[in-house]
Amino acid sequence: MSLSKGFEVEIYTGTPAGEIIGFSDRIVANLDGFVREPDARNVEYTTAPLNRYEQLLCELVRPRQSLRRYLKTLGDYTLIPGSTLSSGDTAQFQRSDPHNPYHAYIEQTYHTDVVTASIHINIGIADPEMLMRACRLVRLEAPLYLALTASSPFLDHAVTGYHSTRWQLFPQTPPHVPLFTSHQHHIDWMEAQLAAGTMHNVRHLWSSVRPNGDRRPYCLNRLELRICDLVINPLHLLAVTALLEARLLQMMADPSLDPLTASQLPSSTRAEALVKMTEANERAVARASLDAVVNHWVDGRSLTAKQWIQDLYETLWPIAHQHGFSCFLTPVSKILEGGNEAQRWLALHDQGHSVAEILAIAIQEAATLDQVLAEELCLPCMA
Repeated sequence: MSLSKGFEVEIYTGTPAGEIIGFSDRIVANLDGFVREPDARNVEYTTAPLNRYEQLLCELVRPRQSLRRYLKTLGDYTLIPGSTLSSGDTAQFQRSDPHNPYHAYIEQTYHTDVVTASIHINIGIADPEMLMRACRLVRLEAPLYLALTASSPFLDHAVTGYHSTRWQLFPQTPPHVPLFTSHQHHIDWMEAQLAAGTMHNVRHLWSSVRPNGDRRPYCLNRLELRICDLVINPLHLLAVTALLEARLLQMMADPSLDPLTASQLPSSTRAEALVKMTEANERAVARASLDAVVNHWVDGRSLTAKQWIQDLYETLWPIAHQHGFSCFLTPVSKILEGGNEAQRWLALHDQGHSVAEILAIAIQEAATLDQVLAEELCLPCMA
């Protein structure tokens, strides 16, 4: 058995030198498969839910190649890695659709704190109660996925002191989201938030993980992990997804793997304590990613995010192997050894490279990798 997987990919556009420039209105008007974000400087595409990682790889790469070709018709423009306005202007919100009232609400309420690029990973789970259990588990481990994917150490040409400036800035809305004990709990809570106005609509649940579906909150069919920074390397993104899928397969085979019952924290305050612990873990990982010291939800013990991920990797590799996708999981070990993108960029900065120089290197590396993958893996699949 394997689970269906799909991605929502947000990405910046601009020059090969790293200057972020918005074209989303023209992209959406002239290129199929892309949708605009409230700010024109980034654009989004989605992949259909698929089971096979080989197909997902091509579905990630092909739209980017199409987008690069289109940008070339506008001038010397390309795609820019990173999850924040590394070389942008955070003083200005550049509306992609001035007549959209929801975009107006976003700009007025959050300004450029929401002008970020990220990856949302969607995993299909049809049973609503199983989905709620999955959301509970993944929410408590969501900081680990941020630790693997952090790619936003810069803002406005400067080092911020965070590995994921995006997650440090991003307004999690509503400010307090409980661990949902059941599907009905989720429905009741959502209806209460909408009635109180703490959520503008059913999409306005901006937390690290949420249940999703065609008619939220009533008809749900997938888990959406929203915490990840943009992962420009498709192989690394698939590795992170494989780690998540293997964890969910383990949970589905083991009913006891539920934080509400498996955690050793005091039962009377467990749910609230787990939420507070996880929020603290998210803050720590936003600052130091893999090197962050976090607390484990099982017993509260302290360890680094890197060690926790390593422990999970060793436990989950046999599960991935059993289900035929362990080869896609293995790059996780390379990320742990060599650092995530934020750590690699900061190492270059420490060596004397400017933010612009680092972005220019990353832009070229991403374009080259996408081209290689498209030629060697995706085109043969189409033959």
